[in-house]
Amino acid sequence: MAEESAMDRFCGSEFWNSSLSWWTEDPDLTPCFEQTALVWTPCAFFWLFMLFDFWYLKASLDKNIPWSKISIAKLLFTIGLLVITILDLIMAFVKKGGDSELPRYSLDVWGPIIKIATFLLVLLFIPLNRKFGVQTSGCQFMFWFLFVILSIPRCRTEARAHQQRNEILDSNQEEIPDYSWEEYQFVSFFIFYAFACVMLFLNCFSDAMPRQTKYKRGPNEIPELSASFLSRITYRWFDSMALKGYRNPLEEDDLWDLRPQDSCKEVMPTFAYYWNKNVRKNYKQAAQTSEPKAQFANGKVSFENPQGNGRKKGMASIMPPIYKSFGGIFLFGSFFKLIADVLTFAQPQVLSLIIGYVEAFETTPQPEWKGILYSVLLFVLASIQTFILAQYFHRMFIVGLRIRTALINCIYRKALRISNAARKESTVGEIVNLMAVDAQRFMDLTTYLNMLWSAPLQIGLALYFLWQELGPSVLAGLAVMIIMIPLNGFIASRIKTYQIQQMTYKDKRVKLMNEVLSGIKVLKLYAWEPSFEKQVLDIRDKEIATLRSTAYLNASTSFLWSCAPFLVSLVTFATYVLIDENNVLDAKKTFVSLSLFNILRFPLTMLPMLITNLVQTQVSVKRINKFLNSEELDPNNVQHDKSRPHPIIIENGHFSWGDEDETTLKNISMEVPKNNLVAIVGTVGSGKSSVVQAILGEMEKISGSVNTVGRLAYVPQQAWIQNATVRDNILFGKAYDRKRYNRVIDACALRTDIEILSAGDLTEIGEKGINLSGGQKQRISLARAVYNDADLYLLDDPLSAVDAHVGKHIFEEVIGPKGMLKNKTRVLVTHGITFLPQVDNIYVMKAGQVSENGTYAQLLKNKGAFADFLIQHLQDGEEEEEDLNQIKRQLSENAEPELLAPIEKAIKLARTESLSDSISVTSADSLMGRGSLRRRARRQESYDSAASAASLKRKQEVEGKLIETEKSQTGGVEFAVYKHYIKSVGIFLSVATLVLNFAFQAFQIGSNIWLTQWSNDKEVETNTAKRDMYLGVYGAFGFAQVATSYFSTLALSLGCIYSAKYLHDVLVHDTLRWPMELFDITPIGRVVNRFSKDVDTIDNTLPLNLRVVITQAFAVLATIVVISISTPIFLAVIVPIGFIYYFAQRFYVATSRQLMRLESVSRSPIYSHFGETVTGVSTIRAYTVEDRFIEESDNKVDKNQVCKYPSLIANRWLAIRLEMVGNLIILFASLFAVLGGQSNPGLVGLSVSYALQVTQTLNWLVRMSSDIETNIVSVERIKEYGETKQEAAWELEEDKKKPKNWPADGRVEFSNFQVRYREGLDLVLRGVSFNISGGEKVGIVGRTGAGKSSLTLALFRIIESAGGKIIIDGEDIAQLGLHMLRSRLTIIPQDPVLFSGSLRANLDPFDVKTDEEIWKALELSHLKAFAKGLTSGLNHEISEGGDNLSVGQRQLVCLARALLRKTKVLVLDEATAAVDLETDDLIQKTIRSEFKDCTVLTIAHRLNTIMDSDKVIVLDKGQITEFASPTELLDNPKSAFYSMAKDANLV
Repeated sequence: MAEESAMDRFCGSEFWNSSLSWWTEDPDLTPCFEQTALVWTPCAFFWLFMLFDFWYLKASLDKNIPWSKISIAKLLFTIGLLVITILDLIMAFVKKGGDSELPRYSLDVWGPIIKIATFLLVLLFIPLNRKFGVQTSGCQFMFWFLFVILSIPRCRTEARAHQQRNEILDSNQEEIPDYSWEEYQFVSFFIFYAFACVMLFLNCFSDAMPRQTKYKRGPNEIPELSASFLSRITYRWFDSMALKGYRNPLEEDDLWDLRPQDSCKEVMPTFAYYWNKNVRKNYKQAAQTSEPKAQFANGKVSFENPQGNGRKKGMASIMPPIYKSFGGIFLFGSFFKLIADVLTFAQPQVLSLIIGYVEAFETTPQPEWKGILYSVLLFVLASIQTFILAQYFHRMFIVGLRIRTALINCIYRKALRISNAARKESTVGEIVNLMAVDAQRFMDLTTYLNMLWSAPLQIGLALYFLWQELGPSVLAGLAVMIIMIPLNGFIASRIKTYQIQQMTYKDKRVKLMNEVLSGIKVLKLYAWEPSFEKQVLDIRDKEIATLRSTAYLNASTSFLWSCAPFLVSLVTFATYVLIDENNVLDAKKTFVSLSLFNILRFPLTMLPMLITNLVQTQVSVKRINKFLNSEELDPNNVQHDKSRPHPIIIENGHFSWGDEDETTLKNISMEVPKNNLVAIVGTVGSGKSSVVQAILGEMEKISGSVNTVGRLAYVPQQAWIQNATVRDNILFGKAYDRKRYNRVIDACALRTDIEILSAGDLTEIGEKGINLSGGQKQRISLARAVYNDADLYLLDDPLSAVDAHVGKHIFEEVIGPKGMLKNKTRVLVTHGITFLPQVDNIYVMKAGQVSENGTYAQLLKNKGAFADFLIQHLQDGEEEEEDLNQIKRQLSENAEPELLAPIEKAIKLARTESLSDSISVTSADSLMGRGSLRRRARRQESYDSAASAASLKRKQEVEGKLIETEKSQTGGVEFAVYKHYIKSVGIFLSVATLVLNFAFQAFQIGSNIWLTQWSNDKEVETNTAKRDMYLGVYGAFGFAQVATSYFSTLALSLGCIYSAKYLHDVLVHDTLRWPMELFDITPIGRVVNRFSKDVDTIDNTLPLNLRVVITQAFAVLATIVVISISTPIFLAVIVPIGFIYYFAQRFYVATSRQLMRLESVSRSPIYSHFGETVTGVSTIRAYTVEDRFIEESDNKVDKNQVCKYPSLIANRWLAIRLEMVGNLIILFASLFAVLGGQSNPGLVGLSVSYALQVTQTLNWLVRMSSDIETNIVSVERIKEYGETKQEAAWELEEDKKKPKNWPADGRVEFSNFQVRYREGLDLVLRGVSFNISGGEKVGIVGRTGAGKSSLTLALFRIIESAGGKIIIDGEDIAQLGLHMLRSRLTIIPQDPVLFSGSLRANLDPFDVKTDEEIWKALELSHLKAFAKGLTSGLNHEISEGGDNLSVGQRQLVCLARALLRKTKVLVLDEATAAVDLETDDLIQKTIRSEFKDCTVLTIAHRLNTIMDSDKVIVLDKGQITEFASPTELLDNPKSAFYSMAKDANLV
């Protein structure tokens, strides 16, 4: 025996004997090794990782777990183990050493002592974990697991020894040795081992729920909190969710509550603490104050203002606080990543051992147990890596989520305090993007961030091991990889430019489509659809061209990546064999190098991506920093000194909007005594609203002082309405008091409006109050202030958007001396002069200064600015008739005689103007309001009068049922959809893709089998010709791979592009041919969404998903084929494994898809709420409800996390299950290779290296196939739109036989005509019959809803007849093609619709008229002067909806269109209020002269326009009541026409 080692002396026996343990058929370990190394390893592990357990105790949010069966059992068994070990120690002193013949070794003493210390520590943790509420300990589980596993060899040894002892005792020898010590050890060890197994079993479960928790735990709490360690690492606790999601689609109520440690309440205080520290460091402060860990004043987190005090040293950055708050978990995760990286490289080493084992099989076979050991080792390594990576990703996602939470909340809190100057620097959209895009970037980055050190580490290690195998020839392969990187970078930048280009085309296309859909009615009336369809398709063609270029580039990148691994191996192997005659490739070198090259591929791909990601995040950090460091409002702008005499006082105030040089308000001095009503008047832009803002503290105070005492309520000029119910908007966070609420509603004249709304005051208001009129918004905003019951009221022109009579009501009931606010202090900015006599004091503003103040009577005597203001105001003609009388009365009481004359004149002028207005019968169709153009340009009115209220109510009742709800997809997608998609790709390209992919895999397998052939061929060592032949064929195989890879990618990309083009064209074609009724029941947004979101999915997302799925599916197939070739028995295992895989995939897809949907649904409220806050920030600050809004925002973020967290876990859950399936494939592939007596080392190497890659492939396959299921829905939705009902054909063959100039006379005949708007609605025209001969002028009148418009719509077949017919010049119009009919009639519609594009395109979209004709038409429509004045003449660009023309000009453009077409039948749908009187006269004149020999049908809203027509049709309830000439009807005082004329003062 060799000389004794220290361990040998310690044990008193041999520590390690390799001939016993390794070079043998029956391996065994020495007792010394079993009792030292195998026991001390778990103990050392426990002592080392115990620190984590202490950390968990400290971090736990809970306390006090009650005793349970498990914890009592743990306690008892641990004590039992202690007793046994102490007994061991005593027995060692009793039985050994001293007088007995057995010597006592150090082991006998120290062995038990080490165990006793460890068990004491375990014992200590039982009450500690109970006290601090830790329900499970990973460290302890791992300790017992290792302990039990590593004690197995000793079990075998003890059992064998026992058997030998019994044999000796049975063989009647003379002197039987004393075995008492050995027998004692045998018994004590097995009791001990049994106890240890029980402890392992107990540690598989977690303890009971803690009694005290920091946050209340609901019934819906996330099982993870009380899951055991085992359940946590395998994600067993997620099973219930996966099962639920598989059975039926998940709803929001099925989700678990958020883990408390991820909620805003936990994340924010730590982040705020570090942020504030950082701010203090960067902005030196006057007083250094120490601060507690986190300011948690009743649950509110305070962030310090970087601009606060002290001088600036630099920007406070978000990075240090992020590191400090979340760095701990991140580092813990990185530690996992490190272990996983190292383990990755252990696999090729084991692989080389397996190949070595098989190589030796022929010559010197190794014992079988080694082969099995290697296979199991490979499996164990892979499994450990699986579990560790899962934990790593999990940690990273948590960090990402927390960073996002912190940033979103930080940005939100900042947005509430940012100053106006700083807010002007960026639009609301940009600020929302900080939250939506930039904060999200961090989340995406955290998972990759560790690649920064991990990628170089992996590359370094791979190169080191490769160098071991192949020496310097590795460098050749590396060079190829490095050349690839810039090449890829170049292609990526090209792709990016193409993407930007494609985005611009896409935006253009969607914008155009949006316009087309908005003006679809006009397009149909004019039969202009083909022109616009062509425009859309032209843009689409450009977009497709860009996509095609991208496809070629994409094919070349994928070609580069698919040939990279091959090229690298080719170059390396070629260099290796050619450098030196003696270098020979054997199986070991070949396959170990191949698997190392495969490892290399990942970090090399990741690095360039990581770098671009980092750059983007850097940009985001800069943007967020800039925002968080921007100026905040100075809280000292307004003082609240209670000792001042009046509630609101401004003294010599100079204010600006944050532009240093520019003072908006100068020398403002103002005091508002308690309970007074003070008005501020002045012309537009004189600084009235600014004064209110100054009182609120929204303006920068340059000098002077502002003092307010009491709570404020504020009504802004532009009402700010939240996306909530009407009631919530009014209560604004106050408790609901029914009596008070009803009083407020009546006072603010909201009762009728609320009755109209579909769900009363619980009706949800759209974003920005989209479904309310301006007046309603203004009144809700006022009601909010009144209900709030504050002390001071600042009303910024609350009556501007409401009608005069409503305004009067509100003033009397709310603002005035008798109103609800009579006992409050009020400041009113106003434009109306009617109320001024009733206010206590008036301040007149002029150019940012107070020019005078006093009561109404005083100011009139001054003859100063106020009188000028009055005269100017009257000349604007904003007042109604009764108001003018009232003003006149007030003035005659107060004014001086010389002032009266100019005022009288102004009143006269105003009166004539308002007369011409009030004649027009208000129509509910037009919400443009009344009055002259000038006035509307100033403040667009919306009018709330009883008539429109009633008609709106009718409309809403229909609309309640009108908008169909959009179907959200749940469950799987039918096969028909896939079939439809494949058809649209085209059979040839679909088949080509599959065949080429098949060929690619075949060549790959071929080249690898060729490699095995080469590496097994012993002749190559001597025969260089044969070596070169192998090399050549290998190269040929490779180039075949490269070619097939390129063409398969290309075929797929082009196929997808064809399909995208085809699907989009069909979508456009079919949508434009919808009947009008479909457009009425489908919101435009939904249709546009098809054209933007769904088409984009088909263009970009689907092709990518399909490519990955097809390649990965073939890769998995290839793996199975290769393993089966080398070990056919493997096919037996593939079936059960396939089943496991299939079920995991089904469960995952169902659950994950629904989770992602829920997540995206819950994400948008965060951003819309934020956008809302940013717009309404001054209101929020005025009412001081910031805290409520912050809490709302926090809740929305938390709600989003509730959906986000399970979907991240679902990924881990799947990954663990799939990777275990992959690991089983590795295990069986290697086991069968070893056991199956496979003697071809090359094939074994091949099958195992294929198996090693299969885990990743499987993972990807499931992810992507579930993505395809999510995205193919777009195809389904487009297909569904293509299968909707279409209107009648545009062109018919018979049309061609009709005369070119039909209708020549213009005779129109209705015979018993009936029509309804949609199936199932009542008839609108009930059997109308009349005859109009060619060239007659006919007026059609009737009350709103009598069916006037339906008549014209029926004439154009926008609505199809339900009985009877219309005949024009002898042709039944129902027999004609729609375009034939519509292009031969002309209409001047009620609301002028223009499209963005040139003026010419708006007049003649088909480009068929000459310039002269167009100028002629412009001249006749009085636009020639205007058009000539434009720089680009006819090519003048008209903006979307014609916004850069006035309403009158738009109407004239429509007239020019009609003049250009000049057909025999003209329909004139009277424009209501769009046109001022002169324009109206012009139009009438032109029509009389130009269309004198045409049949003209006029739908009249003002009777004077049709007094001179030949006949009048009076409609009532869908039937004709009178049809005669106007004179005839006027002579009969009983006729309905007469009474209408009387109402309009025409008789």
